[in-house]
Amino acid sequence: MTATLGDIAAVCDAELQGDPASKIFNVASLRNSAPGDLSFFVNRYFHADLEKTRATAVVLAATDAPACPTARLISSDPYLAYAKAARFLNPIAKFSPGIHPSAVVNASADIAADCFIGANSVIGGNVVIGSGSYIGPGCVIEAGVVIGSQCRFYPRVTLMERVEIGMRVLLHPGVVIGADGYGIANDSGRWLKIPQLGNVVIGDDVEIGANTTIDRGSLENTVVETGAKIDNQVQIGHNTRIGEHTAIAGAAVVAGSVKIGRRCMIGGASAITGHIEIVDDVVITGMSGVSNSIKQAGVYSSGVPVTDNKTWRKNMARFRHLDEIARKIARMEKLVNK
Repeated sequence: MTATLGDIAAVCDAELQGDPASKIFNVASLRNSAPGDLSFFVNRYFHADLEKTRATAVVLAATDAPACPTARLISSDPYLAYAKAARFLNPIAKFSPGIHPSAVVNASADIAADCFIGANSVIGGNVVIGSGSYIGPGCVIEAGVVIGSQCRFYPRVTLMERVEIGMRVLLHPGVVIGADGYGIANDSGRWLKIPQLGNVVIGDDVEIGANTTIDRGSLENTVVETGAKIDNQVQIGHNTRIGEHTAIAGAAVVAGSVKIGRRCMIGGASAITGHIEIVDDVVITGMSGVSNSIKQAGVYSSGVPVTDNKTWRKNMARFRHLDEIARKIARMEKLVNK
């Protein structure tokens, strides 16, 4: 899409310092930009790239404007302004309604006339698909699923029976929603499967990344509330509730019956144990292990940063004696106090 700098400034609510009639065709990094590109600057590490950029314009903060050799879009939040500009320049591709001849659609399905059903997709009985939704190639929508309007499912999405999807939900390739939760009971050394009888309910404006899995509840529903954003290859266990506008980064694991509040941020590769609660506005940094409830908003970490192997081996050897050392220190403190 082509737009003028004036149009882009209006979209991202930025102050323009430059020619409003200049044409912008795309977005690019500072280093790899060319005339006609829009770039952004938020990280001091790239200051040299800012001074040499060939972009037609750069989105940045007012304090960084003197170093920019091109037109500027001044914003108090440059990254947010850039995001708005990038969305404006790269709208989601439109589609023509219709059902591909290779799709298998149950006669009882209720599909709005302006939807698209892609090649080799399977739509089960009593499925409801709202107006303007796009179901990509190879998707499987099992019986009783309800999908709201303006949704977009990319290839190979699987929704198991009775799953409920809100409006404007974006599901990336390979997403599986509503598979059985991990419910088993030990019967004299052998595992007995427990039927998973709950459902999965996804709110409006949710985005779920490629190959992420969200299990159905065992008795109650698994719920992802409005505006939540979940990255690729995330596992959400049964009966878990994800609060509104919470963001979960890639490869995170959330066990069953966890309640995560609103506006939380869960770092990549974090692991959250089951049956705990995390309140609103909590940030958990990457590779953290969360084994207890978090009852106050704030930033939490537990991952051990990488170090050279020789140092790590020494630290691990000392770690085995940590309790012994702590007890010795406590005894020494008592002697000093006497």
